[in-house]
Amino acid sequence: MRNISDKKRIVIKLGTSTIAHKTGKLNIRRMTSLVRVISDLHNEGREIIIVSSGAVGLGAGKLGLAEKPKDTRTKQAVAAIGQCELMHIYDDMFEKYSVTVAQILLTKTIIENPNHCSNFRNTIESLAGLGVIPIVNENDTIAIDELELEIGENDSLSALVASLSSADLLLILSDIDALYDDDPRKNPNANPIPLVEEITADIESVAGGAGSSLGTGGMSTKINAAKIAGEAGIDMIIMNGKDPDKLYDLFENKEIGTLFKAQKRCSTEVIL
Repeated sequence: MRNISDKKRIVIKLGTSTIAHKTGKLNIRRMTSLVRVISDLHNEGREIIIVSSGAVGLGAGKLGLAEKPKDTRTKQAVAAIGQCELMHIYDDMFEKYSVTVAQILLTKTIIENPNHCSNFRNTIESLAGLGVIPIVNENDTIAIDELELEIGENDSLSALVASLSSADLLLILSDIDALYDDDPRKNPNANPIPLVEEITADIESVAGGAGSSLGTGGMSTKINAAKIAGEAGIDMIIMNGKDPDKLYDLFENKEIGTLFKAQKRCSTEVIL
């Protein structure tokens, strides 16, 4: 039996495919449900940290672009537009449930600097004490090669955040129900894998390539996130974000998605 109900500090990674339509425009119905359920989990006494994708996708959607731009300079410009939009949406939606949110932007340079990491941890602890939900994203508009050469995608970022913040659980919401033994989009007979005790070569071999046209990650990036989280002693779950009410089932220890079991908790020092 899963003991997810005992988890207190949870990092929830929201992928672009979860919070936005294929057009890049906000999926209002899903976001409304997500904020409602996350607020309720927060009211239960859980400490929630959100790692949110969607800045580039929302920026592209606001500009009427069919897909995210290819060149770094335009990506950065679009991310700047989208990040403003994204935080405005989160602030407005959570305010309806009397929940305060805060923005934290990270870069690889910050994560690799021990002093900066300490500042990040202190900020997380202070925000948790104040009952605030931090919303974390990579600072895509600063370093010129950030979107291509830095952390690069929010699956790995969410695992690093989970490690740095000593989370009990990393929860990745995506557009797929679980890890499968084959690509379910191509093979209708593919079977979900409910539990991964150890990430072996066979597990890695079933991970595919990139995700949606507006997102960055695929299953391979989620496997990498599971490695980072697992080495820090943190369980990770992949589940579909299309029905936010399933989060209630998850925290009632029902079998949802794929659970990647952690190794013994170790130091919070992060190695990229």
